[in-house]
Amino acid sequence: MSFLEIENLSISFGGVKAVDDVSFAVEEGSVYAIIGPNGAGKSTIFNLLSRFYEPLSGQLNFAGNDLLELGAKDIARLGIARTFQNLELFEHASVLQNLLVGRHVHNTQSWWRQLLFTGSVVEAELEHRRKVEEVIDFLELAHYRNQIISGLPYGVRKKIELARALCIEPKLLLLDEPSSGLNPEETEEMGFWIEDIRRDLNMTVVLIEHDMSLVAEVSDRVLAIVNGKVAAEGDHAFVQSHPDVVSAYLGDAQ
Repeated sequence: MSFLEIENLSISFGGVKAVDDVSFAVEEGSVYAIIGPNGAGKSTIFNLLSRFYEPLSGQLNFAGNDLLELGAKDIARLGIARTFQNLELFEHASVLQNLLVGRHVHNTQSWWRQLLFTGSVVEAELEHRRKVEEVIDFLELAHYRNQIISGLPYGVRKKIELARALCIEPKLLLLDEPSSGLNPEETEEMGFWIEDIRRDLNMTVVLIEHDMSLVAEVSDRVLAIVNGKVAAEGDHAFVQSHPDVVSAYLGDAQ
């Protein structure tokens, strides 16, 4: 069994199938890219995996767990973290405070222990801070640690959202258009971080991406979605040259 398995996944909105009988599998320790034109259904697949949406049909299995038996609040605890195409940071909080939010899934202390701030709560808080500092060092964010999010450049904020996802200590990291809005240098740097996350943190990565150079650089396998359906799957060279994928990007498939 693959680390992540999606079988015959479908969902409709207003009678239109946003995802139509999509199946694919992701091996543990790999980087898997999902590409396709705008409106193809890519982010909808992430929303289904995150359990924000309920599919009409299909199966979602992760590390031997049936995701359809779980709610959205259970996904992070299972070991799945996600970034968003549109940044979801607390604008008026510091970088450190935003990253500590990512540790909420590891909070096992009872409310009354937290209220009394017992020794075990203090130890847990110190451990959360240590884990956050490890991520800050990993992504070279020390210079921004105490700065307010709203005053930071967009590229830095993209990296902070990535950092917050890493603070969850996921087994599977879902990246929704990680290079969106970045300049070429920042996109190249993002590619380095994705490779380091896979190699040094032993995480499996699934990303939605439009930048084909980034896809070619980091992905082991690529899935192309067109109008909610699978158009092609394979290595990046095969998928990018597939006639249905070429046609979709040229607009002939619309």
